[in-house]
Order: sequence, then C-alpha cells, then structure tokens
Amino acid sequence: MAGMSGKTGSRVAVLMGGLSAEREVSLVSGRECAQALREAGFQVIEVDADRDLCARLSEIQPDVVFNALHGRWGEDGCVQGMLEWLGLPYTHSGVLASALAMDKARAKEAYRAAGLPIVESRLACTAEVKARHVMPPPYVVKPNNEGSSVGVYLVQDAANSPPQLGADMPEVVMVETYAPGRELTVSVMGERALAVTDIITTGWYDYDAKYKPGGSRHVVPADLPQEITAACLEYALRAHRALGCRGLSRTDFRWDESRGLAGLILLETNTQPGMTPTSLSPEQAAQCGISFPELCRWMVEDASCNR
Repeated sequence: MAGMSGKTGSRVAVLMGGLSAEREVSLVSGRECAQALREAGFQVIEVDADRDLCARLSEIQPDVVFNALHGRWGEDGCVQGMLEWLGLPYTHSGVLASALAMDKARAKEAYRAAGLPIVESRLACTAEVKARHVMPPPYVVKPNNEGSSVGVYLVQDAANSPPQLGADMPEVVMVETYAPGRELTVSVMGERALAVTDIITTGWYDYDAKYKPGGSRHVVPADLPQEITAACLEYALRAHRALGCRGLSRTDFRWDESRGLAGLILLETNTQPGMTPTSLSPEQAAQCGISFPELCRWMVEDASCNR
C-alpha cells in the first residue's frame, strides 16, 4: 500500500473531523490541507474520520495518511497505533510521542527531565478542586488530555472561592500555577525551530481567541530581546526531542518580561498544530519562505510508520 509513499502523484488520505471536542477546527484544518496537497500535485481523498476509519482506509488503500485530526483519539496515539497496524505511513508524531504530549502531567515530567522551565502543577480530583483551593491563586485548571484551550479555567488572584467546574470536565484535572506574561509560541519542523510568534489578545487566549478571525493578533517574528528569542527556539527544539516528536510540532510559552530569562516558562507541546487560516505554524513557515503547499508537501514526504 505504501509503494509511492511521499512522492508527487501518490494517493494521500487526509483525516479530518473525528470524535473530539475539536472536531470543527479539524474539519477546517483538513480542508485547507487537502486543497494545498492538491496544489502540490497529490491525489487527495478527504476522510471524515469516524469509528469505521480502519475499514475505510483498508478500502481506500492510500500511499500516505495526512493526519489533520485534533484532540483525543486523533492526537493521543490511538489513530497513530491503528495506522501503524495497517502499515500506512502517516504525518506528525508517532504513538508514544503523541500519547506523551497529550498527557500534560507526563509531558511535564519529560520536560523536567530535559531541564526545561515549567511551573508547579499537580493532578487533582474535580470534586476536590470544586471544594477548595488546591494551590494558592492565581492558578489554572484544565483537562489533563485536551488541547486548544478546551475546558480551561483561570482562577484569579482575588478569587474567594474555588472554581465551579462544568459537568463536562473529567474526574481528574490538572491544576498549575498561573504563569503571567506574554504568550509566545514556536513551531518545529523536523529538526528546525522556525520562528517565535507573539500572540496578542485582549484577554485570556481561549478557544475563540485561537480560532475565530480577529480573536488574536500574531506578531512574527516576535519583537523580543535576542536572548529570549534564542531561548524559545532552543527550548522548543529540546521539547520536540524530549517527547520524541517527528514532523511538525508547536510549543507554547509564557514570558514575564520583568524577570528576564527566568520569566520564560514552557507550557505545553502540540503534536498536531492547527492548520487553519488563523493558525500559527503555517504563518511561521511562511516567515521562513515556506509556502503552505510546500509545508504540506514536506509533511507528506516526512511521513513514516516506524515509530
């Protein structure tokens, strides 16, 4: 099935949609990538991924799978494991790196072992978090295995009572010290850190700020001291390696200007960065002279089912 893997003219199945809370974003990402791959000369089959995905791919028999899924199932190693079993080369990270990056607590352990700067955090039962402050405010509460700021609660310094989490929150959540400062992000393409983007919003960088037009403004390259730019690029590449990522990843930071380099904190790594019109990784690639079709072509050429 993989005889023409990665070559122009080969059959590429673009997985999109899926079963997670990020389904709508994934549909947009997938359509954008499918169009770019057609422009790059590939035969493209768009696949809205459901529970029959294994049977559908066995029927389609693509040469390569372009994984444009976001969130649980498509981003946490599950689909990656199925693609390995089918022997289909696929884009982005493999089973272990995908599962590790999606589990925020274990990812932080990998960052800590690699000497990367992170904030204090712990896992806690939702009932406990709703009953009392499990750490001094300000702090952030979020699912341990979701992305795109889904289900994130910011508990302010002046909060008198603990957060009243929604009924859709999982039984166990991550609670971490709030890191103040500017929102920065770096994409890694293979072994190359591309650029630093400064994400400017009028409030919390939530789901709407990430994906709605006008929700945020991206300054790339970010106007930063050289020391901070260099550290962001280095830390993103080290995080990519510490988790065992391949292909494209994106690592997010917070930087407190008043503390210099000591104020730079690594938040998390996304192994399936968004590929929508407002997404960060395509903007950074363009800053480096890599067009969107060229980026998507590279991802197909980089596809593998070896890890």
